[in-house]
Amino acid sequence: MRFEYRGRNSKGILEQGVLEGGSRDAIAAELQRRGITPVSVEPEAEQGAGLGAQLAAIELFQPKVKLDDLIVFCRQMYALTKAGIPIIRTMRGLAETSKARALSQALDDVADRLETGTTMATAMQANDRVFSGLFVAMVHVGENTGQLDDAFFRLSRILELERETRRRIKQATRYPIFVIVALAAAMVIINFFVIPQFISTFERLGADLPFITQVLIMISNFMTTWWPALLGGIVAAFVALQRWKATEQGRLHWDRYKLRVPIIGPILEQIALSRFSRNFATTLAAGMPVTSALSVVADANSNAWIAHHLHEMRSSIERGDSLLRAARESELFTPLILQMISVGEETGSVDEMLTNVADFYDEEVDYQLNRLSESIEPILLVGVAILVLILALGVFLPVWDLGSAAIG
Repeated sequence: MRFEYRGRNSKGILEQGVLEGGSRDAIAAELQRRGITPVSVEPEAEQGAGLGAQLAAIELFQPKVKLDDLIVFCRQMYALTKAGIPIIRTMRGLAETSKARALSQALDDVADRLETGTTMATAMQANDRVFSGLFVAMVHVGENTGQLDDAFFRLSRILELERETRRRIKQATRYPIFVIVALAAAMVIINFFVIPQFISTFERLGADLPFITQVLIMISNFMTTWWPALLGGIVAAFVALQRWKATEQGRLHWDRYKLRVPIIGPILEQIALSRFSRNFATTLAAGMPVTSALSVVADANSNAWIAHHLHEMRSSIERGDSLLRAARESELFTPLILQMISVGEETGSVDEMLTNVADFYDEEVDYQLNRLSESIEPILLVGVAILVLILALGVFLPVWDLGSAAIG
């Protein structure tokens, strides 16, 4: 998207123009990098946008870039920049060999912008659907310090750890999800096909039915009669939830509640703290100021509740508080992180201390994920046992009553 901006430079002179970027925040960040304080950033008025452009603006129709593609890209960039290959030539070559269409298009765009004199960080920021804020910030620091190869090496390590975390989460939740889906399918089959057959049998016999059987019949009749309304209600609830989560307050509360879910919540919190510690340590080690590092890590954080607290920490530090005091007032971090920050501030090695914290939480997350199935399995077994008991009593009690009446 193209945005019209107005801002003042370091001398207070008003400047205005047009920049391309993914959002107002991205344009504001780019202006600040140029030493311009933004006054207003508004989308440029579009004319003659056709159906193709409208469809391209919809996220559903946007091609996705996988994490594996970004990892390979970072490894290739590290090797090529370390070897001294020209950047534009490198970008063109990787764009031609990349199997991910979205990444190939983004690299071509970056190369085009580099040929016009734009910095790599700015060119990548214009493709923020592919390159995250953390990615752009690391590249920006690498360009300014002359250590671009080191920046891509650090990014590859961050992305590899992210991929490993996702893999472990999928592996740990595969069995519980399979059991829940099987239970849901069993409930649908029983209520739509099994119980109706027993209803017709019981009606022909004219026997008095136990209370639990009557409840099962009522549920089955309700589901078979009103299933369109039930399906519509589920879809409407899902859409409403997604729209609520899309709002700022909705996403803030949703991400806060996720950290409080029994069993899973503590694991998600440890994963979030590990990502914060490692990303913050990486940005500090790259030479980024504390306030800028906090802003970058907050924007790269997938949890809006944690990102909100990180932005508040940055504001506190800008008002003159120390990192330790701002972290303690946020009430977001565990005593371990606070202790490591305290030691890091005293020794001037906050990045090393936070790296140790990230390593510790990675081991803790690995242990908790390995135990996740063991923690959820008893709950699932109890749920299955209760369901089977209710169905068995509801279906077979009338049969036993009829058999007893026939014998008597």
